[in-house]
Amino acid sequence: MINLDQETKFIMKKYNLMANKKLGQNFLIDENTVEQILNVANIKKEDLIIEIGPGLGTLTNKIIQKAGKVIAIELDDRMISILEERFNKYNNIQIIHEDILKVDLRKLIKTEKESSNIKSVKIVANLPYYITTPIIMKLLEEKLDIETITVMIQKEVADRLTEIPGKKLSGAITYSVYYYAEAEKVLNVPKSSFIPEPQVESEVIRLTLRESPPVRVIDEKRFFNIIKLAFMQRRKTLANALSSSNLFKSKDEIYEVLNNLKINAKVRGEALTIEQFAQIENYIDSKN
Repeated sequence: MINLDQETKFIMKKYNLMANKKLGQNFLIDENTVEQILNVANIKKEDLIIEIGPGLGTLTNKIIQKAGKVIAIELDDRMISILEERFNKYNNIQIIHEDILKVDLRKLIKTEKESSNIKSVKIVANLPYYITTPIIMKLLEEKLDIETITVMIQKEVADRLTEIPGKKLSGAITYSVYYYAEAEKVLNVPKSSFIPEPQVESEVIRLTLRESPPVRVIDEKRFFNIIKLAFMQRRKTLANALSSSNLFKSKDEIYEVLNNLKINAKVRGEALTIEQFAQIENYIDSKN
């Protein structure tokens, strides 16, 4: 029986295929990593699994045997024919040739739930690293009817996504992810687990979608805008960062708001908790 490394090389040779660097393709060849991803994703027969960027079908080949239904969304047209040929004997897979950022996932999920016995929807993917953040934010911001997101991403990005807001590695996206989901690191993946080897280390994370956010905000859009402003120029103090917006009439008003909320105006945005950002947003709303 051939191993995953041999199988991958065989498929690439059969189809005269090279990884597309522009699409961030690195093919997973470590069987232990595949098994651990499946275990973390906790796939069941009543699950619909949406796999983003299935590539050669390495994960797909295992998922399809565990899930009730698999929807594989692939952008690279070279992979479509491989996936269709590889899984043509299965009746529980749908292959969509499209950019994930353009797919109406809400409609897709609704249709599947109404027409089948699917109970839960989960995302599983080895994401292209160049477009990780837009994909994750799409999955979260659209407030889809999904339970978990299990994805392999660049380790540096994983560190930021799973950080606690207000801690050392916090970025604007840290607060967004924390608002929508509970995030955890589950597996380090070395470069040698792929062909070709990527230039960076990888990590698998799992996001469990929250039933309700950890803070109450009156205007979500403005709440995230305030956080974005605070991080646009990280070296600026919070007061100076907020002064570049039209949220306040003057800098004096910013100092007044922060003083009333007992927030140090000279602190940098990265030091604030998500609760403090929520307080700023709700205070602004109360004054409008």
